[in-house]
Amino acid sequence: MNAPAMTGFDEVYGLPDPRGYFTRLQPYAYQTPAHAQPVFRALAGELAPGRRTVLDVCCSYGINAALLNHDVTLDELYAHYTSPSAERLTTAELILRDRDFYAGRRRPDAVRVIGTDISGPAVRYALAAGLLDEGYAEDLEAAEPGEPLRRSLPGVGLITVTGGTTFLTGRTFARLLTAIGAPVPVAAFVLRTHDYRAVTACLESYGLAVVRAPDTRPQRRFTDPREQALAEAAATALGEDPEGKESAGHFHTRLHLARPAGRAGL
Repeated sequence: MNAPAMTGFDEVYGLPDPRGYFTRLQPYAYQTPAHAQPVFRALAGELAPGRRTVLDVCCSYGINAALLNHDVTLDELYAHYTSPSAERLTTAELILRDRDFYAGRRRPDAVRVIGTDISGPAVRYALAAGLLDEGYAEDLEAAEPGEPLRRSLPGVGLITVTGGTTFLTGRTFARLLTAIGAPVPVAAFVLRTHDYRAVTACLESYGLAVVRAPDTRPQRRFTDPREQALAEAAATALGEDPEGKESAGHFHTRLHLARPAGRAGL
């Protein structure tokens, strides 16, 4: 079963910088990257030498990389990109400001981050701002990784996803894990309205065991009553109880953590 029809925010991913992204999503309190921040940091801290690289799938403007590797919160990023001072800048000026902004907040335990996304402008911004070490605008649902990405994947020790699982199937994960050449952990925050079972089966076929977190976290507010009604129906169809979650006005996500079978667990 696919996720219900959701309000599209596609227009914000084709912009040359993330100001439109944060301005558009702020009224709906989009917050999954904030919930993912401590989880991804803990997992990155477990990376073995030689695999201290995180692959962020559907990376958009490098938000997960910003939170993972810098002393900054998602709320601070909302304020940073929606401020009057940011509004006055050109994209080139914003990039220069952001390079200083992130360099001054770089964590000593920062890890290498590769990002993939179908949006070329978003990936280019994340690279220019210094958030990604490598970035690739590729549709891995439609095609195998390009040669430059393929050459970099064997060093990956962790795959992360926050906002893209609704649009991904096992094809993307199979292509990535084949190129990586090892059953590395996959940490994905999945909407309760989305059926992740086919992806889970794919990950299991690569020697990973998938564990679902018992708790959930709000993703964002619904944009209208129709979206909420569809989400409640979809969650119910998947065996979830919408009471106090979707019925209270928010999409909810749950962490699905895939680890090599011998190290399974949250």
